[in-house]
Amino acid sequence: MTTTELPGQIDLAPHGIDPSGIVYRNPTTSLLYSHALRRGDGRLAEGGPLVVDTGAFTGRSPKDKFLVEEPSSSERIWWGEVNQPLSESHFDGLREKVTSHLAAADALYVVDAWAGADPAHRIGVRVITAHPYHALFAKTMFIELTPDDADADAFEAQALVLHTPDIEADPSEDGTRAGTFVVLHPGKTELLVGGTFYAGEIKKSIFTVMNDRLPLEGVFPMHCSANVGEDGKVAIFFGLSGTGKTTLSADPERSLIGDDEHGWGDNGVFNIEGGCYAKVIRLSPSAEPEIFKTTQTFGTILENVTVDELGQLDLDDDSKTENTRAAYKLEEIANALPSKMAGHPAAVIFLTADAFGILPPIAKLSREQALFYFLSGFTAKLAGTEIGVTEPQPTFSTCFGQPFLPQHPEVYAQMLGAKLDEHHAGVWLVNTGWTGGPFGEGSRMPIAATRAMLHSALAGDLDDAEFRTDEVFGFEVPVTVPGVESSLLDPRSTWSDPATYDRKARELAVRFAENFSKRFGDVDARVRAAGPQV
Repeated sequence: MTTTELPGQIDLAPHGIDPSGIVYRNPTTSLLYSHALRRGDGRLAEGGPLVVDTGAFTGRSPKDKFLVEEPSSSERIWWGEVNQPLSESHFDGLREKVTSHLAAADALYVVDAWAGADPAHRIGVRVITAHPYHALFAKTMFIELTPDDADADAFEAQALVLHTPDIEADPSEDGTRAGTFVVLHPGKTELLVGGTFYAGEIKKSIFTVMNDRLPLEGVFPMHCSANVGEDGKVAIFFGLSGTGKTTLSADPERSLIGDDEHGWGDNGVFNIEGGCYAKVIRLSPSAEPEIFKTTQTFGTILENVTVDELGQLDLDDDSKTENTRAAYKLEEIANALPSKMAGHPAAVIFLTADAFGILPPIAKLSREQALFYFLSGFTAKLAGTEIGVTEPQPTFSTCFGQPFLPQHPEVYAQMLGAKLDEHHAGVWLVNTGWTGGPFGEGSRMPIAATRAMLHSALAGDLDDAEFRTDEVFGFEVPVTVPGVESSLLDPRSTWSDPATYDRKARELAVRFAENFSKRFGDVDARVRAAGPQV
């Protein structure tokens, strides 16, 4: 395998690192692959993806995420379960462990890149790690510096990620909960990541930074995917993991802006990232052809995907985890928008995978309903995904991104409300979960039907449609949608026992109301009243 000669050493002393080994800056894909193979970090099929095993951690560790409690940011941070405080002295001690470990490594990889496609609101990100696979991940997920980038020569690392997955914290000494740690110092914009090989911690750490920084610049940060039609109309898709953000935004009839993290500023929507990090468990080559193709491509990183001795992938195998992932450059999607920027959204979509089978496949929301459901951030956890979970469980992750919100959810809700008022985007709630009954009885909502409903909504075909008002949830549901069976639009009619549906619908409505009352009891009365009637 050929490799490309790299620039010489760079000075890491300003970061507290005096490396004894070789420092590679912005390493090439081929070099990283050769190192990954030599170091045993992964297996590479000929011309295919890099397949890696992330060890004990196959997902994020939200309980091990901390923010340093320091004067410049403390008053704006939403302290509590999501943002746990760590003292500056504990941060300094842990940072010394991390930098000492990096300085002793045989070789270091330094990836410089941008977060944010809009030059007015992007930041320079530097990731330092001793692990080539994680350097490749960072190079894939952030926006690369290119020779024609006018600002490349003036690059400044405004956010620093010090990544040491192979060392653990000492809770008694470092103030952490366990050996795993993901720590953000908001004042210095430095991140320490250790005790976990799951690469997603790197990208979500920078997203947390942007969720804190962008509101200070008047930009609304969003955990959403986005695409744009030939007519210039932009759609954004909010949703938690597994609800369809990546699948539905990768629409062959529309240009992809990005699949997970965006900002909405005065100039419109822009991607924060340069790559996609898609769930690939049971990925369908027919229903999701664009994403499926990336799993066979050189340059893609596959995490925790089963591969046999001949290099054959089994995307249906969940023996390691349901959270199998593919990281690939945005450009691997044929209709990706090179600029990663577009105008102001004409449509805002809230995706929910309702495993109870209660919510309709599409519903139109008023402004107040939009804020209610945005603050609620509802989806459902499936039976069997965790020990002791025997039936669907409601999950309320406020703003569809609770783990990544440094500031209070109402900050982001107010920004959404202001954007809706200014740009008059239509708001839709789309259920990508179950129909005909709950998980275990009903069936998953057909992707083709969901796409047909979205196409109608985005094309304006539903603007003058006939709607019915849902008696429990209060939103407007279209009676007919071109190309979709009318019975699918009325979830009650799809259940074998309508009386059971009525009872379960009331139970879900109560859960919505209880969650909102507990967490957002002081929100505007009109928004509180826009929720389900119980």
